[in-house]
Order: sequence, then structure tokens, then C-alpha cells
Amino acid sequence: MLYDRIGVGYAHGRRTDPRWLAPIVAALGDARTVLDVGAGTGSYEPRDRTVFAVEPSAEMVRQRPPGAAPVVRAVAEALPVRSDAVDAVLALLTVHHWPDWRRGLAELRRVAPLRVVLAYDTRLHADFWLVREYVPEIARLELARPSAEQIAEELRADEVVPLPVPWDFADGVFPAHWRRPRAYLDERVRRSCSALAQAPSAAVERGMARLRADLKSGRWEREHAELLTLPEWDAGFRLLVSHS
Repeated sequence: MLYDRIGVGYAHGRRTDPRWLAPIVAALGDARTVLDVGAGTGSYEPRDRTVFAVEPSAEMVRQRPPGAAPVVRAVAEALPVRSDAVDAVLALLTVHHWPDWRRGLAELRRVAPLRVVLAYDTRLHADFWLVREYVPEIARLELARPSAEQIAEELRADEVVPLPVPWDFADGVFPAHWRRPRAYLDERVRRSCSALAQAPSAAVERGMARLRADLKSGRWEREHAELLTLPEWDAGFRLLVSHS
């Protein structure tokens, strides 16, 4: 499993941010039973209803905190759950990792009448300054993944809700540090971003050396001065809500 390899230390950087938790919980409406698919460490699992989790990676299961929802190891493409077993299903920043993402989405439709999926616009990620200027090799990886628009169409989404990234976002998703570039110099931060963890190590090291130099010289601040005035930024994250 991919995250058995790149997920070590994942919980260090990936923490729940209430500014994303609120719209995710709101999208679940009055659903009382929820299946979290590709659950990882369970960052956005609601605490006010019954949650079951599915996660293929033993490393990610190991990092789930005490009191987290019960979890079984399985893949999205073959959920060990009967049809219409739960009120709602969550799939948060996971679809782009599924080998057969269309089959996985069909499974989401099978097991629940309400589907809440967090995806992102891969074109915006590929054009993120860290990719464009420092590790361009990531662009090929991002553009090969299913984008939010494709997932919304396949999922037959009724709602598409943009989730901007606040400048002080607590959850270390790949573009989380868009206004805090020094964070990317921390190896622990990079390990919790799958795009950086999957990129060629030599390319990442070269890019970080260039970023370190640009921060020291002040070039990064000069080139990206407009970002330093923004309270939040649209990195392309989209909450997709699909009802039967």
C-alpha cells in the first residue's frame, strides 16, 4: 500500500482544522451513520454520530488516535459493506489515490444515499508556486490524477463547495503553507504531503535548496508579495455532495 511507504509520520502534519470540519459535517446533514472510506488517521470524522472507517494502509491505521472510529482494512473499489448500509459515506482527499477511481465511486453510490467527497483541481495544484518554480516534476504526477471536475461528473454531484485554504491552516495538505514557504524546508512537513513524498527525492532536494536560497535573498517575498496580504487562497479544493 502506498501509505505504508510514505505515511510514516503522517499524523505529525495532518491535523483537523475546524474551518474545514464545519462544512464537511454540514454536508452530512442529518445522517446518523457514516462510512469513512480511505479514512487515514480520521482527521475529519464527525464525533456526533456513528462512524465506521475503511483504510487499506496498516501504517495509517496504526496512527489513528485512541477513541477513533472502528476501522477495517479494505480498498474503496471493493467495500466490505452491504448496499445502502449507512446513511452517508465520506471520502476525503483519497479518490486521487485509488487505482480504479471510477469503480471506487460506484462503490460509494452503492453503500450510501449521500456521498460527501473532498477532491481538488489538479490543474491548480500543478500550477502551485512550489511546483511551478521549485519541483516541476510534481506537475506530471498531479495532472495524471483525477481532478475534482471529473470526480464531480462521475459522482453526479448536486453541490460543489469550494474550500479555500486559510493562511494559518492547521492541516498540512500539500498547498497548506502557500503563505509560509519556510515550512516546506522541514522534512516532516514534506513527508505528510503525498505529492512531495512521491516526487523524485533528487528533484525535491534540488527544489528545496533553491527555495532556501530564495528565502535567504528575499527573492521569494518579492516575487510573491501579493500572497502575503491574503487571509486565504483557493488551491482548488472542492467538497462534492451527491444525493441519490
